[in-house]
Amino acid sequence: MLGVGVGPFNLSLAALGQQVPGLRAEFLERRQGFRWHPGLLIEGATLQVPFLADLVTLADPASPWSFLRFLRERGRLFPFYFQERFHIERAEYDAYCRWVCERLPGLRFGHQVEAVRWSAERGAFEVDYTQLDAQGEAEALGRAYARNVVLGIGTAPYVPEALRPLAEEPTVPVFHSSDYLEHRDRLVEAEHVTVVGSGQSGAEVFLDLLRRRPVGREGLHWLTRSAAFAPMEYSKLGLEHFTPDYTRYFHGLSQEVRDRLVPQQWQLHKAVDHETLAAVHDELYRRTLAGGWPDAVLTPGVGVRTAGRLGGARLELHLEHAEQGVRDRLVTDAVVLATGYAERPAEGILAGLAERLRRDGAGRPLVDEEFRLVLDDPVDGSLFVQNAERHTHGVGAPDLGLAAYRSAVILNALAGEEVYPLPRRTAFTRFGLRGRREASRAAGRSATVGV
Repeated sequence: MLGVGVGPFNLSLAALGQQVPGLRAEFLERRQGFRWHPGLLIEGATLQVPFLADLVTLADPASPWSFLRFLRERGRLFPFYFQERFHIERAEYDAYCRWVCERLPGLRFGHQVEAVRWSAERGAFEVDYTQLDAQGEAEALGRAYARNVVLGIGTAPYVPEALRPLAEEPTVPVFHSSDYLEHRDRLVEAEHVTVVGSGQSGAEVFLDLLRRRPVGREGLHWLTRSAAFAPMEYSKLGLEHFTPDYTRYFHGLSQEVRDRLVPQQWQLHKAVDHETLAAVHDELYRRTLAGGWPDAVLTPGVGVRTAGRLGGARLELHLEHAEQGVRDRLVTDAVVLATGYAERPAEGILAGLAERLRRDGAGRPLVDEEFRLVLDDPVDGSLFVQNAERHTHGVGAPDLGLAAYRSAVILNALAGEEVYPLPRRTAFTRFGLRGRREASRAAGRSATVGV
Protein backbone atom coordinates (compact mmCIF):
# COMPACT_ATOMS: atom_id res chain seq x y z
CA MET A 1 0.00 0.00 0.00
CA LEU A 2 1.19 3.50 -0.79
CA GLY A 3 -0.30 6.55 0.92
CA VAL A 4 -0.20 10.01 -0.62
CA GLY A 5 -0.02 12.65 2.10
CA VAL A 6 0.67 12.43 5.84
CA GLY A 7 -2.06 14.28 7.66
CA PRO A 8 -4.01 12.90 10.62
CA PHE A 9 -6.09 10.56 8.44
CA ASN A 10 -3.26 8.82 6.62
CA LEU A 11 -1.25 8.88 9.85
CA SER A 12 -4.12 6.96 11.45
CA LEU A 13 -4.00 4.49 8.56
CA ALA A 14 -0.23 4.09 8.95
CA ALA A 15 -0.49 3.50 12.70
CA LEU A 16 -3.30 0.95 12.48
CA GLY A 17 -1.62 -0.65 9.47
CA GLN A 18 1.36 -1.56 11.66
CA GLN A 19 -0.81 -4.20 13.31
CA VAL A 20 -1.90 -5.84 10.02
CA PRO A 21 0.19 -8.97 9.33
CA GLY A 22 2.01 -8.94 6.00
CA LEU A 23 1.04 -5.39 5.06
CA ARG A 24 3.84 -3.37 3.50
CA ALA A 25 3.14 0.35 3.46
CA GLU A 26 4.86 3.62 2.64
CA PHE A 27 3.51 7.16 2.85
CA LEU A 28 4.83 10.10 0.83
CA GLU A 29 4.41 13.70 2.06
CA ARG A 30 5.67 16.87 0.36
CA ARG A 31 6.27 18.76 3.62
CA GLN A 32 9.50 18.27 5.55
CA GLY A 33 7.68 17.22 8.71
CA PHE A 34 4.28 16.91 10.33
CA ARG A 35 2.47 20.04 11.50
CA TRP A 36 -1.27 20.18 12.09
CA HIS A 37 -2.75 23.62 11.33
CA PRO A 38 0.23 25.44 12.90
CA GLY A 39 -1.27 28.88 12.28
CA LEU A 40 -4.23 28.07 14.53
CA LEU A 41 -2.48 26.52 17.52
CA ILE A 42 -3.69 29.44 19.62
CA GLU A 43 -3.01 29.15 23.33
CA GLY A 44 -5.99 27.47 24.99
CA ALA A 45 -7.77 26.53 21.75
CA THR A 46 -9.10 22.99 22.03
CA LEU A 47 -10.17 20.24 19.67
CA GLN A 48 -13.90 19.99 19.03
CA VAL A 49 -13.76 16.22 19.53
CA PRO A 50 -12.83 14.28 22.71
CA PHE A 51 -9.30 12.91 23.18
CA LEU A 52 -10.64 9.41 22.41
CA ALA A 53 -10.85 10.60 18.79
CA ASP A 54 -7.12 10.08 18.43
CA LEU A 55 -5.50 8.21 15.54
CA VAL A 56 -6.35 4.69 16.70
CA THR A 57 -8.43 4.27 19.86
CA LEU A 58 -11.93 3.99 18.37
CA ALA A 59 -10.70 1.09 16.23
CA ASP A 60 -8.09 -0.41 18.57
CA PRO A 61 -8.06 0.79 22.20
CA ALA A 62 -5.00 -1.39 22.89
CA SER A 63 -2.89 0.21 20.15
CA PRO A 64 0.63 1.41 21.07
CA TRP A 65 -0.11 4.62 19.14
CA SER A 66 -2.91 5.96 21.33
CA PHE A 67 -3.02 9.40 22.93
CA LEU A 68 -2.96 7.82 26.40
CA ARG A 69 0.18 5.89 25.45
CA PHE A 70 1.70 9.21 24.32
CA LEU A 71 0.92 10.72 27.72
CA ARG A 72 2.45 7.77 29.53
CA GLU A 73 5.61 7.90 27.41
CA ARG A 74 5.92 11.61 28.22
CA GLY A 75 5.33 11.06 31.94
CA ARG A 76 2.13 13.11 31.87
CA LEU A 77 -0.59 10.51 32.37
CA PHE A 78 -1.33 11.37 36.01
CA PRO A 79 -1.42 15.16 35.44
CA PHE A 80 -3.85 14.58 32.56
CA TYR A 81 -5.96 12.33 34.78
CA PHE A 82 -6.24 14.99 37.47
CA GLN A 83 -6.93 17.72 34.94
CA GLU A 84 -10.25 15.99 34.13
CA ARG A 85 -10.47 17.37 30.60
CA PHE A 86 -12.21 15.55 27.80
CA HIS A 87 -11.18 18.03 25.08
CA ILE A 88 -7.44 18.57 24.72
CA GLU A 89 -5.68 21.61 23.31
CA ARG A 90 -4.88 21.67 19.62
CA ALA A 91 -1.19 22.15 20.35
CA GLU A 92 -1.22 18.94 22.39
CA TYR A 93 -2.91 17.03 19.55
CA ASP A 94 -0.23 18.34 17.19
CA ALA A 95 2.50 17.18 19.60
CA TYR A 96 0.87 13.75 19.86
CA CYS A 97 0.76 13.32 16.07
CA ARG A 98 4.41 14.38 15.77
CA TRP A 99 5.30 11.83 18.46
CA VAL A 100 3.68 9.12 16.35
CA CYS A 101 5.50 10.33 13.23
CA GLU A 102 8.86 10.19 14.97
CA ARG A 103 8.39 6.52 15.86
CA LEU A 104 6.39 5.14 12.95
CA PRO A 105 8.32 3.56 10.06
CA GLY A 106 7.39 4.05 6.42
CA LEU A 107 6.77 7.82 6.47
CA ARG A 108 8.81 9.64 3.84
CA PHE A 109 8.66 13.43 4.16
CA GLY A 110 9.96 15.74 1.46
CA HIS A 111 8.42 13.58 -1.29
CA GLN A 112 5.87 15.28 -3.54
CA VAL A 113 3.65 12.97 -5.58
CA GLU A 114 3.19 14.22 -9.14
CA ALA A 115 1.07 11.53 -10.81
CA VAL A 116 -0.77 8.28 -10.18
CA ARG A 117 -1.70 6.05 -13.12
CA TRP A 118 -2.43 2.38 -13.75
CA SER A 119 0.23 0.13 -15.28
CA ALA A 120 -1.47 -2.84 -16.94
CA GLU A 121 1.91 -4.42 -17.56
CA ARG A 122 2.78 -4.50 -13.85
CA GLY A 123 -0.77 -4.85 -12.58
CA ALA A 124 -0.16 -1.98 -10.18
CA PHE A 125 -0.46 1.77 -9.81
CA GLU A 126 2.57 3.71 -11.02
CA VAL A 127 3.34 6.67 -8.76
CA ASP A 128 5.76 9.41 -9.86
CA TYR A 129 7.21 11.67 -7.19
CA THR A 130 9.79 14.40 -6.69
CA GLN A 131 12.15 14.34 -3.74
CA LEU A 132 12.49 17.83 -2.25
CA ASP A 133 15.31 19.39 -0.26
CA ALA A 134 14.85 21.38 2.96
CA GLN A 135 13.98 24.51 0.94
CA GLY A 136 11.33 22.69 -1.08
CA GLU A 137 13.41 22.57 -4.25
CA ALA A 138 13.48 19.50 -6.49
CA GLU A 139 16.37 17.21 -5.64
CA ALA A 140 15.59 13.94 -7.42
CA LEU A 141 12.82 12.14 -9.31
CA GLY A 142 11.46 8.76 -8.33
CA ARG A 143 8.81 6.18 -9.16
CA ALA A 144 7.04 3.65 -6.98
CA TYR A 145 4.56 0.85 -7.68
CA ALA A 146 1.70 -0.27 -5.48
CA ARG A 147 -1.37 -2.46 -5.90
CA ASN A 148 -3.27 -0.12 -3.59
CA VAL A 149 -3.04 3.64 -3.13
CA VAL A 150 -4.68 5.86 -0.50
CA LEU A 151 -5.06 9.56 -1.25
CA GLY A 152 -4.97 11.71 1.87
CA ILE A 153 -3.91 15.04 0.38
CA GLY A 154 -6.11 17.07 2.71
CA THR A 155 -7.70 20.44 2.18
CA ALA A 156 -6.48 23.89 1.17
CA PRO A 157 -7.43 27.29 2.67
CA TYR A 158 -10.40 28.78 0.86
CA VAL A 159 -10.20 32.46 -0.10
CA PRO A 160 -13.39 34.12 -1.45
CA GLU A 161 -13.07 35.40 -4.99
CA ALA A 162 -13.74 39.02 -3.97
CA LEU A 163 -10.68 39.00 -1.67
CA ARG A 164 -8.39 36.76 -3.71
CA PRO A 165 -6.46 39.57 -5.51
CA LEU A 166 -5.59 41.22 -2.18
CA ALA A 167 -4.71 37.94 -0.47
CA GLU A 168 -2.32 37.07 -3.30
CA GLU A 169 -0.36 40.31 -2.82
CA PRO A 170 2.44 39.50 -0.32
CA THR A 171 2.62 43.08 1.00
CA VAL A 172 -1.12 43.46 1.62
CA PRO A 173 -2.30 42.48 5.15
CA VAL A 174 -5.04 40.07 4.06
CA PHE A 175 -4.36 36.65 5.60
CA HIS A 176 -6.19 33.37 5.82
CA SER A 177 -6.76 32.23 9.39
CA SER A 178 -4.55 29.19 8.70
CA ASP A 179 -1.60 31.64 8.87
CA TYR A 180 -2.91 33.61 11.83
CA LEU A 181 -0.12 33.01 14.35
CA GLU A 182 2.54 33.88 11.78
CA HIS A 183 1.01 37.35 11.42
CA ARG A 184 -0.48 37.87 14.89
CA ASP A 185 2.00 40.51 16.05
CA ARG A 186 1.32 42.60 12.96
CA LEU A 187 -2.43 42.22 13.42
CA VAL A 188 -2.26 43.23 17.09
CA GLU A 189 -0.41 46.40 16.11
CA ALA A 190 -2.86 47.33 13.34
CA GLU A 191 -5.28 50.12 14.18
CA HIS A 192 -8.30 48.23 12.89
CA VAL A 193 -8.74 44.55 11.99
CA THR A 194 -11.67 42.82 10.29
CA VAL A 195 -12.34 39.11 10.75
CA VAL A 196 -14.44 37.49 8.02
CA GLY A 197 -16.18 34.18 8.77
CA SER A 198 -18.29 32.91 11.65
CA GLY A 199 -16.98 29.39 12.20
CA GLN A 200 -14.81 28.15 15.03
CA SER A 201 -11.62 29.61 13.56
CA GLY A 202 -13.21 33.03 13.14
CA ALA A 203 -14.39 33.02 16.74
CA GLU A 204 -11.00 31.96 18.08
CA VAL A 205 -9.14 34.60 16.06
CA PHE A 206 -11.59 37.35 17.08
CA LEU A 207 -11.36 36.34 20.75
CA ASP A 208 -7.57 36.17 20.69
CA LEU A 209 -7.28 39.62 19.11
CA LEU A 210 -9.87 41.05 21.48
CA ARG A 211 -7.94 39.86 24.52
CA ARG A 212 -4.72 41.41 23.22
CA ARG A 213 -6.04 44.91 22.48
CA PRO A 214 -6.57 47.75 24.96
CA VAL A 215 -9.99 48.44 26.47
CA GLY A 216 -11.84 51.11 24.50
CA ARG A 217 -9.45 50.86 21.56
CA GLU A 218 -10.22 47.38 20.31
CA GLY A 219 -10.70 48.40 16.68
CA LEU A 220 -12.28 45.09 15.65
CA HIS A 221 -15.05 44.11 13.25
CA TRP A 222 -16.30 40.53 12.93
CA LEU A 223 -18.63 39.87 10.04
CA THR A 224 -20.11 36.84 8.31
CA ARG A 225 -22.57 35.92 5.59
CA SER A 226 -24.31 33.54 8.02
CA ALA A 227 -27.53 34.81 9.55
CA ALA A 228 -26.13 34.52 13.09
CA PHE A 229 -23.05 33.76 15.15
CA ALA A 230 -24.57 30.38 15.82
CA PRO A 231 -23.57 27.69 18.32
CA MET A 232 -22.45 24.27 17.15
CA GLU A 233 -25.03 21.49 17.34
CA TYR A 234 -23.44 19.54 20.16
CA SER A 235 -26.31 17.60 21.65
CA LYS A 236 -25.59 13.93 22.19
CA LEU A 237 -28.16 12.81 19.64
CA GLY A 238 -27.02 15.50 17.22
CA LEU A 239 -23.49 14.13 17.42
CA GLU A 240 -24.76 10.79 16.16
CA HIS A 241 -24.46 12.30 12.67
CA PHE A 242 -20.75 11.58 13.13
CA THR A 243 -21.19 7.84 13.57
CA PRO A 244 -20.63 5.00 11.10
CA ASP A 245 -24.40 4.39 11.24
CA TYR A 246 -25.12 7.80 9.74
CA THR A 247 -22.26 7.47 7.24
CA ARG A 248 -23.78 4.24 5.92
CA TYR A 249 -27.26 5.79 5.81
CA PHE A 250 -26.02 8.87 3.96
CA HIS A 251 -24.08 6.79 1.43
CA GLY A 252 -27.28 4.91 0.58
CA LEU A 253 -29.20 8.06 -0.33
CA SER A 254 -29.60 9.38 -3.85
CA GLN A 255 -27.17 12.03 -5.09
CA GLU A 256 -29.97 14.59 -5.22
CA VAL A 257 -30.89 14.05 -1.56
CA ARG A 258 -27.24 14.04 -0.42
CA ASP A 259 -26.54 17.32 -2.19
CA ARG A 260 -29.56 18.88 -0.53
CA LEU A 261 -28.64 17.62 2.94
CA VAL A 262 -25.00 18.76 3.23
CA PRO A 263 -25.66 22.55 3.10
CA GLN A 264 -28.55 22.16 5.56
CA GLN A 265 -26.25 20.55 8.12
CA TRP A 266 -23.83 23.48 8.42
CA GLN A 267 -24.49 23.87 12.14
CA LEU A 268 -23.03 20.41 12.72
CA HIS A 269 -19.57 21.47 11.59
CA LYS A 270 -19.37 25.15 10.57
CA ALA A 271 -20.65 26.88 13.70
CA VAL A 272 -18.89 27.77 16.99
CA ASP A 273 -18.76 25.75 20.20
CA HIS A 274 -20.74 27.14 23.12
CA GLU A 275 -17.67 27.76 25.29
CA THR A 276 -15.98 29.98 22.71
CA LEU A 277 -19.13 32.01 22.09
CA ALA A 278 -19.55 32.44 25.84
CA ALA A 279 -15.90 33.54 26.18
CA VAL A 280 -16.39 36.16 23.44
CA HIS A 281 -19.46 37.55 25.20
CA ASP A 282 -17.73 37.49 28.60
CA GLU A 283 -14.74 39.41 27.25
CA LEU A 284 -16.96 42.00 25.58
CA TYR A 285 -19.02 42.39 28.76
CA ARG A 286 -15.91 42.81 30.91
CA ARG A 287 -14.96 45.76 28.76
CA THR A 288 -18.21 47.58 29.63
CA LEU A 289 -17.55 47.60 33.40
CA ALA A 290 -16.03 51.08 33.35
CA GLY A 291 -18.93 52.39 31.28
CA GLY A 292 -19.31 52.59 27.53
CA TRP A 293 -19.12 49.93 24.87
CA PRO A 294 -16.03 48.28 23.39
CA ASP A 295 -14.93 49.36 19.92
CA ALA A 296 -15.84 45.96 18.52
CA VAL A 297 -18.61 45.35 16.00
CA LEU A 298 -20.17 41.96 15.25
CA THR A 299 -22.34 41.87 12.13
CA PRO A 300 -23.95 38.69 10.78
CA GLY A 301 -25.79 38.45 7.46
CA VAL A 302 -23.14 40.44 5.57
CA GLY A 303 -21.15 39.43 2.51
CA VAL A 304 -18.10 41.08 0.93
CA ARG A 305 -18.95 42.02 -2.66
CA THR A 306 -15.61 43.55 -3.64
CA ALA A 307 -12.46 44.80 -1.92
CA GLY A 308 -9.54 47.03 -2.76
CA ARG A 309 -6.73 49.21 -1.44
CA LEU A 310 -7.50 52.72 -0.26
CA GLY A 311 -4.73 55.29 -0.51
CA GLY A 312 -2.06 52.62 -0.62
CA ALA A 313 -2.15 51.83 3.11
CA ARG A 314 -5.70 50.97 4.11
CA LEU A 315 -8.24 48.51 2.76
CA GLU A 316 -11.84 49.07 1.70
CA LEU A 317 -14.44 46.32 1.83
CA HIS A 318 -17.72 46.78 -0.01
CA LEU A 319 -20.44 45.02 1.96
CA GLU A 320 -24.00 43.94 1.37
CA HIS A 321 -26.55 42.92 4.00
CA ALA A 322 -28.61 40.03 2.66
CA GLU A 323 -31.79 40.65 4.69
CA GLN A 324 -31.86 44.46 4.49
CA GLY A 325 -30.65 44.66 0.91
CA VAL A 326 -28.38 47.52 2.05
CA ARG A 327 -24.84 48.15 0.81
CA ASP A 328 -22.08 49.91 2.74
CA ARG A 329 -18.30 50.15 2.88
CA LEU A 330 -15.87 49.32 5.66
CA VAL A 331 -12.39 50.81 5.91
CA THR A 332 -9.90 48.63 7.77
CA ASP A 333 -6.16 48.08 8.13
CA ALA A 334 -6.02 44.29 7.96
CA VAL A 335 -8.27 41.34 7.22
CA VAL A 336 -8.26 37.79 8.57
CA LEU A 337 -10.18 35.34 6.38
CA ALA A 338 -11.65 32.61 8.55
CA THR A 339 -13.41 31.28 5.47
CA GLY A 340 -12.69 27.61 5.86
CA TYR A 341 -11.09 25.03 3.64
CA ALA A 342 -11.85 23.34 0.34
CA GLU A 343 -10.97 19.80 -0.65
CA ARG A 344 -7.60 19.86 -2.37
CA PRO A 345 -8.20 18.90 -6.01
CA ALA A 346 -6.66 15.59 -7.06
CA GLU A 347 -7.38 15.96 -10.77
CA GLY A 348 -3.76 16.82 -11.53
CA ILE A 349 -2.37 13.79 -9.72
CA LEU A 350 -5.04 11.54 -11.24
CA ALA A 351 -4.91 12.93 -14.78
CA GLY A 352 -3.67 9.55 -16.04
CA LEU A 353 -6.79 7.92 -14.57
CA ALA A 354 -9.32 10.54 -15.69
CA GLU A 355 -10.99 8.30 -18.27
CA ARG A 356 -11.24 5.41 -15.80
CA LEU A 357 -12.86 7.38 -12.95
CA ARG A 358 -16.60 6.99 -12.70
CA ARG A 359 -18.39 10.20 -11.77
CA ASP A 360 -21.76 11.34 -10.52
CA GLY A 361 -24.10 13.77 -12.26
CA ALA A 362 -22.11 16.73 -10.92
CA GLY A 363 -18.81 15.38 -12.27
CA ARG A 364 -17.48 14.30 -8.87
CA PRO A 365 -15.76 10.92 -8.42
CA LEU A 366 -17.96 8.10 -7.17
CA VAL A 367 -16.74 6.63 -3.87
CA ASP A 368 -18.00 3.25 -2.71
CA GLU A 369 -18.95 2.36 0.85
CA GLU A 370 -15.38 1.27 1.66
CA PHE A 371 -13.98 4.69 0.63
CA ARG A 372 -12.68 3.35 -2.69
CA LEU A 373 -12.86 5.38 -5.89
CA VAL A 374 -14.97 3.55 -8.44
CA LEU A 375 -12.78 2.78 -11.45
CA ASP A 376 -13.61 1.15 -14.76
CA ASP A 377 -12.10 -2.20 -15.61
CA PRO A 378 -9.44 -3.42 -16.23
CA VAL A 379 -8.00 -1.69 -13.14
CA ASP A 380 -8.03 -4.35 -10.42
CA GLY A 381 -6.10 -2.41 -7.79
CA SER A 382 -7.82 -0.13 -5.28
CA LEU A 383 -7.57 3.66 -5.01
CA PHE A 384 -8.95 4.90 -1.69
CA VAL A 385 -9.62 8.49 -0.53
CA GLN A 386 -9.60 10.10 2.89
CA ASN A 387 -11.47 13.37 3.55
CA ALA A 388 -12.49 13.76 -0.09
CA GLU A 389 -15.85 12.02 0.11
CA ARG A 390 -18.24 14.44 1.81
CA HIS A 391 -20.51 14.30 -1.25
CA THR A 392 -20.88 10.51 -0.83
CA HIS A 393 -20.36 9.91 2.91
CA GLY A 394 -21.63 13.09 4.57
CA VAL A 395 -20.49 15.63 7.15
CA GLY A 396 -18.37 13.10 9.02
CA ALA A 397 -15.78 12.93 6.21
CA PRO A 398 -13.44 15.59 7.71
CA ASP A 399 -14.22 14.73 11.34
CA LEU A 400 -11.32 13.39 13.42
CA GLY A 401 -13.72 11.18 15.34
CA LEU A 402 -14.23 8.94 12.30
CA ALA A 403 -10.54 8.71 11.37
CA ALA A 404 -9.79 5.40 13.07
CA TYR A 405 -13.03 3.83 11.84
CA ARG A 406 -12.38 4.80 8.24
CA SER A 407 -8.81 3.54 8.48
CA ALA A 408 -10.08 0.23 9.83
CA VAL A 409 -12.58 -0.09 6.98
CA ILE A 410 -9.82 0.51 4.41
CA LEU A 411 -7.44 -1.94 6.09
CA ASN A 412 -10.13 -4.62 6.29
CA ALA A 413 -10.82 -4.12 2.58
CA LEU A 414 -7.13 -4.46 1.78
CA ALA A 415 -6.74 -7.59 3.91
CA GLY A 416 -9.91 -9.20 2.57
CA GLU A 417 -10.91 -10.04 6.13
CA GLU A 418 -11.97 -8.33 9.34
CA VAL A 419 -8.57 -7.53 10.80
CA TYR A 420 -10.25 -4.86 12.90
CA PRO A 421 -13.70 -5.93 14.16
CA LEU A 422 -16.12 -3.09 13.50
CA PRO A 423 -19.30 -2.37 15.48
CA ARG A 424 -22.54 -3.21 13.71
CA ARG A 425 -24.36 -0.43 15.52
CA THR A 426 -22.99 2.89 16.77
CA ALA A 427 -26.02 5.18 17.32
CA PHE A 428 -29.29 5.11 19.23
CA THR A 429 -30.86 6.97 16.31
CA ARG A 430 -32.29 4.84 13.51
CA PHE A 431 -31.60 6.80 10.34
CA GLY A 432 -34.34 5.96 7.85
CA LEU A 433 -36.81 3.10 7.50
CA ARG A 434 -35.19 0.98 4.83
CA GLY A 435 -33.31 -1.94 6.36
CA ARG A 436 -34.73 -1.25 9.84
CA ARG A 437 -35.53 -4.90 10.62
CA GLU A 438 -32.17 -6.10 9.30
CA ALA A 439 -30.39 -3.52 11.44
CA SER A 440 -32.28 -4.69 14.52
CA ARG A 441 -31.29 -8.29 13.91
CA ALA A 442 -27.64 -7.25 13.35
CA ALA A 443 -27.67 -5.31 16.61
CA GLY A 444 -28.93 -8.41 18.43
CA ARG A 445 -26.17 -10.54 16.93
CA SER A 446 -23.50 -7.99 17.86
CA ALA A 447 -24.68 -8.08 21.45
CA THR A 448 -24.32 -11.87 21.41
CA VAL A 449 -20.74 -11.94 20.08
CA GLY A 450 -19.61 -8.92 22.07
CA VAL A 451 -18.58 -6.72 19.13
